Amino acid sequence: MVEHKHYRILNLSSNQDEIWLENTGVKEANVIRVVLKDLDWGNWVKRDMELVSINGEKIRKSLGKRKLLVKNIYVSTFPPVDAEPDLFQKPLNYQKTTVQPLLLNGDQGAEWLKDDPFFNGGEWEIPPEVMDANVEWIKSMTMTSSSRQIQKERALFEKGKPFFTYFFIAFQMIMFFILELNGGSKNPQTLIEFGAKYNPLMIEGEWWRLVTPIFLHIGILHLFMNTLALFYLGTAVEKMFGRIRFIIIYMVSGVAGSLASFLFTSNLSAGASGAIFGCFGALLYFGVLYPKIFFRTMGTNIIAVILLNLVLGFTIPGIDNAGHIGGLIGGFLAAGIVSMPNVLRPLRQFLFLLGSTLLTGILVWWGIGTDPASWDVDTINGVAQEKISNQQWEEVEDILIPVIKEGSPNAETYFYLSYAEIKLNKPEQAKGHLEAAISENEGFHEAHYNLALILIDSGDMKEAFVHAKKAYELNRQEEKYEKLYHELKERS
Repeated sequence: MVEHKHYRILNLSSNQDEIWLENTGVKEANVIRVVLKDLDWGNWVKRDMELVSINGEKIRKSLGKRKLLVKNIYVSTFPPVDAEPDLFQKPLNYQKTTVQPLLLNGDQGAEWLKDDPFFNGGEWEIPPEVMDANVEWIKSMTMTSSSRQIQKERALFEKGKPFFTYFFIAFQMIMFFILELNGGSKNPQTLIEFGAKYNPLMIEGEWWRLVTPIFLHIGILHLFMNTLALFYLGTAVEKMFGRIRFIIIYMVSGVAGSLASFLFTSNLSAGASGAIFGCFGALLYFGVLYPKIFFRTMGTNIIAVILLNLVLGFTIPGIDNAGHIGGLIGGFLAAGIVSMPNVLRPLRQFLFLLGSTLLTGILVWWGIGTDPASWDVDTINGVAQEKISNQQWEEVEDILIPVIKEGSPNAETYFYLSYAEIKLNKPEQAKGHLEAAISENEGFHEAHYNLALILIDSGDMKEAFVHAKKAYELNRQEEKYEKLYHELKERS
């Protein structure tokens, strides 16, 4: 069972009269229990099978399997005195665990094995002379084989010592303190200045912002949670995949998270969450390569934590779930491209690389290669604001006019367009768009002020006074509002 069918020894009793074996990949017998005991009464067998079914159900839950089949083999000199005809033929079902009993006694043992489909065809008989002379040797070889198998599995988790995990932790902590010293990690302007994900600037060509947000965090709690997650997940993935592969997985995941956030959300964002979810994705790929080991060790917990985080991301506002999902997918794909040490799958790795490239190209084309009218309105306004700061008045018109005609403009959209039109000496168009901005947002004091200036130039002093007064009432701290209001009040 251990050497040829690759079962693991789950438990061996101290007096070596009971052994549990496990192989989650074998449907006919996930778990085998062998007990050496001279059976006297059938009732003992029934009670024992009930205990086996309870233990089997615990094993099933720990493995995360939908169903579990336990082969329960009794090795006895004689059958029980009061054994019913079907005592060792009728399986016992307990919740989602099934216990199938087998009795090996005397010369009937080999017959039982031949009748069971799972054991049929196996080389189970050992010549008596070998058994008598080498039983200890056989025992030793079995334990050696089992130990070798366990060491081989452990080696999958210990490919190297983590280094870059600690490097990334230190680097993001340094960047946090730099943010705090330059306006604060929660200051939007500081975040933008140091490289947070900001869609308008990325559309303008600052694609390096796909990388820099990975090392920036918004607030001490955000930094603490991501550092803690990186410490546990990063060290595990770096040990399993090795340092170079870990760097590739971490960075590709972080970029994938930033790209997904750019494509599906317009919010200013930063953080290592995408790269951390990429570590989850790498562990899922480990599960593809080694499904039995994955589900026996960490699989159920990993999947549960991923699902919990995604549910929280969809229910709690302010969490960039697009970045999390993008990082998760990116980590899985990156792990598929680099694979694991000593596990070369050239065709599969090439297909992962090809699929990742095509997917990235399609998403980028879909996200930024379309007409600006289809962009998110906040992104459009941000791009317009950047172009205004660069005095690109015609480009502001080119971007915003189609949005107003075909998209979903808001008050800021009308205002930015009117600002460009004022600079281009188009007062009538600017007046109409300022009125539209005020219609969208009655409390837009800047729109009231600019409209008052245009009305003054056109000679409509009465209406100009109305909007100057409104601007001043909405924002009494602005000196130019106060000055214009009093000038018009004196004239009237």
